Amino acid sequence: MKATELRTMIESILKEMTQSGNTTQVKETVATLSQSPSVIEDGVLEDITEIDIRKQLLVENPKNREGYLKMKFYTPARLGCGREGTRYKLQTQLRFRADHAAAQDSVFSEVPEELVEKMNFVSVKTVCESKDDYLTSPPRGRQFDKANEEKIRAAVPKKPKVQIVVGDGLSSAAIGANIEEILPSIKQGLKMHGIEVGEIIFVKYCRVPAMDAIGEYTDADVVCLLVGERPGLVTAEAMSAYVAYRPTVGMPEARRTVLASIHKGGTPAVEAGAYIADLIKKMLDAKKSGIDLKQA
Repeated sequence: MKATELRTMIESILKEMTQSGNTTQVKETVATLSQSPSVIEDGVLEDITEIDIRKQLLVENPKNREGYLKMKFYTPARLGCGREGTRYKLQTQLRFRADHAAAQDSVFSEVPEELVEKMNFVSVKTVCESKDDYLTSPPRGRQFDKANEEKIRAAVPKKPKVQIVVGDGLSSAAIGANIEEILPSIKQGLKMHGIEVGEIIFVKYCRVPAMDAIGEYTDADVVCLLVGERPGLVTAEAMSAYVAYRPTVGMPEARRTVLASIHKGGTPAVEAGAYIADLIKKMLDAKKSGIDLKQA
């Protein structure tokens, strides 16, 4: 978020506080901001989203500070925010708005073409014509036109053991934050199992079932889709891995195995990659995925 936007946000909140007659709180807030390391210096405001809210306790004079922090350590939920009268503290309000803005940005932005080229992905897209089309018509994010279908068929040798797919999904930020770490980890893990990975497909405007169509086009034994999750107020950089044995269009969701919350505050990308490689090997051996794999 730009410094000017945050400044406007602060001014708006302070104005509301002044109109409510809480002048004492306004003075205290101004004093706090003036002493805070987050003040604007040389036109730059420190990024409030860099603060680890698991370690931040804003409750004044808590009866059990250690117990409160221990509880916060196990969840990114907004606990211990404190209050000023009947409202949240200013810092809490600013953080909420900043996290909400980051989530919106992640949904409406797109994965940079430079990253797709750098990773040497085979780039295709679903039949969606724009981000608005993608967001308002979910079924279109599952389908490919003839040209993109042929591009996938031409790029991938028939019947690979494993086909990895990267999809932007609902968070382009998730791909930018994790893909360069998770892919080498998956490849290394599969190599240890004697499994080579060929061309990786990048799908623009991707919904999860797009992997099913790719499974049919390539006749792959296992398809692994790495896709951006719907962002929330905890993080806008969470990615999920959907893995299925011989996926087919229209198959039940129970045939997918999912690893969610891949991000620096959840399952780190490198650790997730190693787990996914072992999971793929297990699927190839059992010839099953999803609920069937669990019951095997």
